[in-house]
Amino acid sequence: MRRTITGSLLLIIAVSYLLQITTVGYEDRFLLNRFYVENGEYYRLFTVALLHGGLWHLAFNLIALYALGTPLENYFGKGRYLLILFVSLICGSTLSVLLNPAYVYSIGASGMIFGLFGALALVGEKAGVEWRSILIIVGLNFAIGFLLGGVDWRGHLGGLIGGALITLTLNRSK
Repeated sequence: MRRTITGSLLLIIAVSYLLQITTVGYEDRFLLNRFYVENGEYYRLFTVALLHGGLWHLAFNLIALYALGTPLENYFGKGRYLLILFVSLICGSTLSVLLNPAYVYSIGASGMIFGLFGALALVGEKAGVEWRSILIIVGLNFAIGFLLGGVDWRGHLGGLIGGALITLTLNRSK
């Protein structure tokens, strides 16, 4: 069986969640907050994606990563797909840190996942995915985030923008 970036990332996030729920202090070392980043703990811009707020949060992100990531990885190849993931995660984390109040802590891979939404909205049909359904799912996710609260919509928005922008750049050179 061929090893994929998506499959490896699914495994890493799942194992990290097991560590999160069984290891004291694990979450505190990796969550995202403005204070930590302003004090030089830039690694948290990445490690936020390893943490989740429960099984539902984890399950949604893993399913979305598989469903969205697989066609993108097949379309772009490993290197470019990895760049989309990286830029989406950094943009989501950065917007979260910049726009959230200082007391807000963020966890989850949703910024990165929303970057995949942004990428598929642009190349979905070429990658074998119906782009209109992607836009509906993105809209529903933002609506749920606003209605329920406790969702870092700023991180989602940053990831969406980052994923779309890097995809525009990569798609021009494809």
